Amino acid sequence: MTIKILPARLANQIAAGEVVERPASVVKELIENSLDSGASRIDIDIDKGGSKLIRVRDNGKGIAKDELGLALSRHATSKIHCLDDLETIMSLGFRGEALASISSVSRLTITSRPAAQEQAWSAYSEGRNMEVKLQPAAHPIGTTVEVLDLFFNTPARRKFLRTEKTEFSHIEELVRRIALSRFDVSLNLKHNGKIVKQYRASKTDKQTEQRLASVCGSAFVRHMLKIELEHNGLKLHGWITTPQGARQQGDLQYCYVNGRMMRDKLINHAIRQSYETSLEANQFAAYVLFIEIDPQQVDVNVHPAKHEVRFHQARLVHDFIYQALSDALVQGAYIEPIPLNEGAFHQDQCPMKSQSASAAYERERQVIDSVPNYPGKEVKVQETAQVREQRDWVTPQSHTREKITEQYSSKKPRSNEIKAYQQLLTVTREAKDDLEDTTELTSPNQVLSIGKAMHVIHDQYLVTADKLGTNIVNLAKAEWLRVRGQLLFEEGLKSQPLLVPLAMKLDNNLLKIADDYKQLFTRFGLEIRTRGKESIIVMGVPNLLRQQNLQQLIPDLLTFVGNHEVESQSLNKKELADWLSFQITRVKDTYTLSEAIQILADIELTWKDSLPLDDRTFVKPVDFLPTITTFTL
Repeated sequence: MTIKILPARLANQIAAGEVVERPASVVKELIENSLDSGASRIDIDIDKGGSKLIRVRDNGKGIAKDELGLALSRHATSKIHCLDDLETIMSLGFRGEALASISSVSRLTITSRPAAQEQAWSAYSEGRNMEVKLQPAAHPIGTTVEVLDLFFNTPARRKFLRTEKTEFSHIEELVRRIALSRFDVSLNLKHNGKIVKQYRASKTDKQTEQRLASVCGSAFVRHMLKIELEHNGLKLHGWITTPQGARQQGDLQYCYVNGRMMRDKLINHAIRQSYETSLEANQFAAYVLFIEIDPQQVDVNVHPAKHEVRFHQARLVHDFIYQALSDALVQGAYIEPIPLNEGAFHQDQCPMKSQSASAAYERERQVIDSVPNYPGKEVKVQETAQVREQRDWVTPQSHTREKITEQYSSKKPRSNEIKAYQQLLTVTREAKDDLEDTTELTSPNQVLSIGKAMHVIHDQYLVTADKLGTNIVNLAKAEWLRVRGQLLFEEGLKSQPLLVPLAMKLDNNLLKIADDYKQLFTRFGLEIRTRGKESIIVMGVPNLLRQQNLQQLIPDLLTFVGNHEVESQSLNKKELADWLSFQITRVKDTYTLSEAIQILADIELTWKDSLPLDDRTFVKPVDFLPTITTFTL
């Protein structure tokens, strides 16, 4: 066969295969053009999954009348003009083939008006002819591109389109990705005339979080860590989730290079590697990350759909991303969003900047001097000035551990030396308590605060720590306390009406109890009315009881009240709160650290100073001394 140059019409339709894979590809090209034009609002209208209609309207700078016809020509663009421009691309589009390719497989109309032009003009191009027709139109400042009957003239490609629902789901995911890339732009998406998504422009941190939640879900926002790092012209910022926010599929992984959506293998590898030790094989990290780099250090023209890039210093970029995320995961493992005294969200100040820490070190040296039998005292006194400046304050347990390792690695300790350590443990703890102006610890089994959440063990217990020591919290009991606190301390629990009021027949004794204790039940959000001499109607219950089997719970409740015959109304409330708490509380088999933190935050806010820290079914202090002394035997 002889070699021939393809006709322009056929060449355009072949080229369209690289640009227009499916309706979502058209939406992507048109929205990117709108963003490049400086638009702050973009409206996307879709009919029948995009096969019938795709309309994208923006309020950007518009296209002049004389350039409308040229915009539909192949390789016509305003974004690059020379080879140097190709090496410093910052716009989303630059090849100048999108509109021409789209118009070759559809009926395309582009209407635009720049600010300097009083009249808007419209250009129309249909499929094979590629002839552009211009006519005046009514249109505000900006541009609208309307694509009708996609692939109408290429039936072989049209038959490969999926169902309307599937094609629109691809468009919806594309709009989500773009919504995350430009928080400053409002995006509105309609399908078959109905508004599906509205992403309002965000100007504050709160609005940014709201957009993140609307795109990625509230769970992402609850577990996210903010990333912001810059080094030698390379900047990484955005959000990643803690391991507790991992997902069962990689559906929340969004990455952008200089504002362009990416699925780059090098970037994905660096991110996976940073989570390597914290995620299981069936878990996937969730993230929204932005990489900003000198455009001369990256080639964005290596993939037909521009999904991948090539970095000139690939290893540097890889290690930069890996290190940034790894550091954030290490530092963020115990970060809590709200400080609440010594509660689940408490964080100590940096000891290197704390004057009280230096005073504690000096006090500890004085304590050592006061213990006659303290082994290695002279060495210790000499070390204190040098070592303590480089450490945060050391707990008595860790101090004892250091001295045991140093002093007793080669000999068996004497009993008086062990007693000296025990004496140091007590005196040092009291010294630190006085220094921090806290209540003196009068009993080794006393707990003065829950402390800071550290780690979940055996799926049901939370390890916490404060300046006085370490505690173990029973999360099942904490769940019960959370419910009981809401019932006991929240005045006037709000009743939520039942969609269908529940009627039930009861004997005379239970009917009388329902009537006698009506006021008390109302305080718990229970609306119970007697009807005649045989039945009651449950009109509403509090949110805490919405998931309960009311047909069984209500008679049991009335029976419980009747059996106890409590005289005091205040006592009634307490006992009812206890009983209801046992009925409502649902203990989980497994708790994550984030769930444990939320439980502690809830009970601290509800119980405040009344939290039962002396209840050993709830929280117990951990005494490490017996374990530590075994190292010396």
